[in-house]
Order: sequence, then C-alpha cells, then structure tokens
Amino acid sequence: MNNLEKLADPNNLMEAFKRASNGSDWKASVQKYEINLLKNIRKTQLDLLNGDYKQGEFLEFELNERGHNRRIKALGIADRVVQRSFCDNVLIPTLEKYLVYDNGASQKNKGVDFCRRRLDTHLRKYYRLYGNEGYFLHIDFRKFFDNIRHEELLEAFRSKLGDDEVMAIMEEMVRSFRVDISYTDDDLMNQVFNSMEYAKIPSEQKTGKRYLEKSLGIGSQISQVAGVFFPTKIDTYCKVVRGCKYFGRYMDDIYIIHHDKEFLRSVLDGVREQSAEIGLFINEKKTQIFKLSHGFTFLKVKYNLTDTGKIIKRPSRDNITRQRRKMKKFRKLLEEGALSREDIRGEVKSWLGSMEKLNAYRTCQNIRELYKGLFGEELN
Repeated sequence: MNNLEKLADPNNLMEAFKRASNGSDWKASVQKYEINLLKNIRKTQLDLLNGDYKQGEFLEFELNERGHNRRIKALGIADRVVQRSFCDNVLIPTLEKYLVYDNGASQKNKGVDFCRRRLDTHLRKYYRLYGNEGYFLHIDFRKFFDNIRHEELLEAFRSKLGDDEVMAIMEEMVRSFRVDISYTDDDLMNQVFNSMEYAKIPSEQKTGKRYLEKSLGIGSQISQVAGVFFPTKIDTYCKVVRGCKYFGRYMDDIYIIHHDKEFLRSVLDGVREQSAEIGLFINEKKTQIFKLSHGFTFLKVKYNLTDTGKIIKRPSRDNITRQRRKMKKFRKLLEEGALSREDIRGEVKSWLGSMEKLNAYRTCQNIRELYKGLFGEELN
C-alpha cells in the first residue's frame, strides 16, 4: 500500500474521524458530518484518490494561552479528518526516524512532562561529572510558527516523502496558510512576521495581488508536525556536529548544558547561522546563558541545581500570578452563570495536579486558600 492509499484508506479515514471529533462531538458541524458519515468518508476517499481534494476555509479567532495572545486558524471537520489521516498514517511514520530523541513536542509518549524528565536526567548526569558549576543555554525563537517558510518546509518534506501524489496534497495544506500582503511593498520574507499585528490590518487592504509564502496557523495538526520537524537541521547541528550531550527541544524552546561558557557561545553562533538559512529568527531577549548554580527557568518551571546535586523545581512567578488572576475571573463568570462550579473546580484541580509534581507545597496551599476565599468551600 503506497502513501496515497494509506491516506485514503476508508478504515484510516474512519479512525481519523474518531480522533478528530474527540472532544468536539457536541458541535453541530461534527454531528451533521456524522449523520452521513459513510457517505462523507467515501467522498473524501474519492477526492483524494482522484486528485480533486481542496481544503476549505479557515475559521480564525484569537485565544489567550498561558498569558500569550495567539491567532488560531481552525478547519472544519472534513478537513481535520484528512489532516489526521495524513499525519497519522503518512507523515509521522515517515518523519519520526529523522527526529532526535530529545525533541519532545507533539509526539506519541512525549510532551511537556517528557521534556522535563529529560532535563532532570541531563542535570543529574551533568552533576556526576562536573558538579553544579557550569552553564545553561536557553534559545527561543521569535514568532516561530509565523515565520516558517513554505518553500523550505515543502522541500524538507519532499526530501523525506519523495511522493508526488501526497506532496500535491501536502502543498495544498501548507500553501493554504499563505498571507495576503497586498497592503505593502516591503520584503516581509526577510523580516519577522507577526500574525497578531497582521490581523489588525483592514481587510479592504488585502486585495489578493501579493502573497507571502510563509506562516503556519496554530490550530492545525499539520502545523504541529511541521513545528516538530522543521528545525531538525538545528537539532542535528547541536547533537551531531557540535556533540551536545545535554540537549533538548520543545517546539521553539531549546536548552543545552555545558561546562564551558565559550563553547555554548560558539554553539549559539552556529544556531544563529542555521536558523538564518531556513528563515527562523532567534529571540535575542529571551536567549540567554545562565550559571547552573544561580538557577534558570525552562517551560514555566524554575530550576535550581544545588551543590549537593538536588534538583529543586518551583513554578515560575508568572505561572502563579496568571493562575490567581484566572481564579478571580472565574468568580465573576460563576456569578454571571457563564461557568459552573464543577468546571472551575476541575480546572483548579488540574493546575494543582501539575504543581504537585514540583517543590510547590506552599504555593498549592495558598491557591487552595484563595479558592476557599473566592468560592466558600474546601478543594478536596
């Protein structure tokens, strides 16, 4: 079975529907699709096999996630089914063998907890050799998804897939994210593109005369897979070319631990060169080298490696402040009837569950006290 047959296989499309509708089966659009499920699956299969598949329009909206406003581009259920089947049956099985082990985002059996465990492992291994004297390099990219270039991405996919039929479908998906820049004559390809600022430009200035072939919308599975795979060149440079043993990446966040500060500076210079070649921009304000003994923050957790080798992990101040503000907003929403007490209780318990994995006993107690003060009950 070739890649196109795997993508269009009715059993794979049916399984893709189950996964794509998980958590959203209450929506009218999903229920409408499911009423004629077999008919819709058959139509999708024929469109894919005959080369007639065309992706639908995006639903665009803004979402505040962990204190950051993000522009979301969501697809209808029919297109989500195609993307799910494409990613699960063609793209991920092909690409996963090219990924370094310490690339931890959006993969099976990986995620934030995986990256944090790997960082713990790297700190322990480093301590046994060098103690807590050394350095932690944190690299962050500016507007990561907004600045992924389509040509470079498609060429990277093509080099691994090598299949014209599925690449035609891949190109349809990727190019659907192109940006109408008729409002300017500037060379935005070589500048940092910001989708949040772009959304403020009046629609009448976007006439379709000129397009920018970069940017991927958050909210699409193909974008998540691209975010995992696209910087593989940088991962390989750090792990293989420079021999960085204590390395990890979670999407647009990279860390490297080493005992030589000058070595880390030279690696950072190399990463700058590798990034420039594929069109990514390093966020110089957030990219820093820290002394291990002074502590550092990674993925919203503040780490301290003590002189005895103990790893102390606390939630970042921003994380705590954001949760307290959110709970106060929940109180207003409860009074307005927009949220139920059960939903609020579940959200707070979920946050506390993630904090209980850290050295955050006092923080958890304070949040429980705030919950009691706001909602008049103990949080069990």
